Amino acid sequence: MGISGDQISVRDAPYKIKKAGCVSMSEKKIAVIGGGLAGCEAALQVANRGYPITLYEMRPKVSTAAHSTDQLAELVCSNSFGSFSDHTAPWILKRELKELNSQLLALSERCAVPAGRSLAIDRNLFAEAATEKVSSHPLIHLAREEAKAIPEDGITILATGPLTSESLARSLASVLGQESLYFYDAISPIVSTDSLDFDKMFCQSRYDKGDPDFWNIPLDREAYDRFIKQLLTGDVVLPHNFEKAKYFEGCMPIEAIAERGPQTLAFGPMKPVGLTDPKTGRRPYAVIQLRAENRDRTAYNLVGFQTKLKYPEQERIFRNLPGLENAEFLRLGSMHRNTYIDSPRHLLPTLQLRARPSILLGGQITGTEGYVESIATGLIAGLNATRLMSGQAPTFPPLETMIGALLGTISDPQRKDFQPTNSNMGLFPALPPLPKGKRSKPERNEALSERARLGFSNWWEKITQETCTRLEPPLDGSQNLAVPLTIHSCPPPSHSDPSAG
Repeated sequence: MGISGDQISVRDAPYKIKKAGCVSMSEKKIAVIGGGLAGCEAALQVANRGYPITLYEMRPKVSTAAHSTDQLAELVCSNSFGSFSDHTAPWILKRELKELNSQLLALSERCAVPAGRSLAIDRNLFAEAATEKVSSHPLIHLAREEAKAIPEDGITILATGPLTSESLARSLASVLGQESLYFYDAISPIVSTDSLDFDKMFCQSRYDKGDPDFWNIPLDREAYDRFIKQLLTGDVVLPHNFEKAKYFEGCMPIEAIAERGPQTLAFGPMKPVGLTDPKTGRRPYAVIQLRAENRDRTAYNLVGFQTKLKYPEQERIFRNLPGLENAEFLRLGSMHRNTYIDSPRHLLPTLQLRARPSILLGGQITGTEGYVESIATGLIAGLNATRLMSGQAPTFPPLETMIGALLGTISDPQRKDFQPTNSNMGLFPALPPLPKGKRSKPERNEALSERARLGFSNWWEKITQETCTRLEPPLDGSQNLAVPLTIHSCPPPSHSDPSAG
């Protein structure tokens, strides 16, 4: 018995979860599928809490086009774990993971290489250290074999990453429905609201249907032609060998659309139909639409502007558009091979599937982007797997925290046109306005950071001090692992990892 999308909204406070029966999972087993960052972090969290766990990793028996070794937690792209600059989103995320005793974050710091105010690591040392830590743990059984289907019983953490095997993808699709599993990222840039000049835009929905939810950047013919020329001459990211698949029509990069002809974008993502510029009283030649990224409208995305332009090129070209001259990019656009689910429809903020709460997800398959984000989702999935085993209710941090904001964003059932996201300051709920004046960007980020710190500390203190809750089977025999039914005091697990510290 699952929880449907109309029974829980990530913006409700407290969350509205339907009261239902739960069953104790104390005699069930936990399995993690996938030996990447999320899977390794989840396995270590489970084992360090005293529960035996099986971690399935199909390499080296079954290889992927992205990996070059059989090591666990291999980094296949960048070696950067993000900024260490105070009060930035990556810094806040790492601060929260440290408080949660993230095992892989601690390893990454021991494998760090000089990188200024960023955490960059020696990928070989890191993978070797992670493999040793996981394989030597007395409560982790490392199964070097392919898991071709999701187990029918027990608790499963699915952390198979962007190159999930075809057989396992079919198994997941059978649970969610084929239309809920995606295979390509189509990510548009996101900009901070505070950095936009709205005087150069107008607010209107096409044909005035519904509320005026879009900000529109109007372009005349000369400005449009100049923009197209910049797109066609900009430097693009060349694909990896394993990404050389044809694009779906619905998620083509804008520069690829422009290559079909100079007017193609004017009849596609930049079409001006149904819009009237109030300054001229006429329809613009073309428009770029900005859509709110969250309910507090602290960030906007450029609608339909998925792109493979290199990051500096995106900033240079898009800042030539009216109103974006000083744009702060919270996320830049990209496209690459990926496997991820329609999380707003299927995922709870606890990282459980709504349809089968005994299945938890971690890593990029949840629709998150970034190494540290994968570690964070793996950690929360591992934490909640052990809470289910001990009869405790699953948990997640408040939305005012970085991890909570990330989980809230990907699991919000009211979110439409879902695209993967990383941690960024635009995910946070808005701060209350000042009585007078406006916060500068550093002031805003520091205020958000301090609110996140307090919210996270209060949540984690409560979690670590609360009594264990054991779940009684409901009278009707149904199983729902999302909420507790009956609460009893109970001791912690009797066995523990002697190597944990």
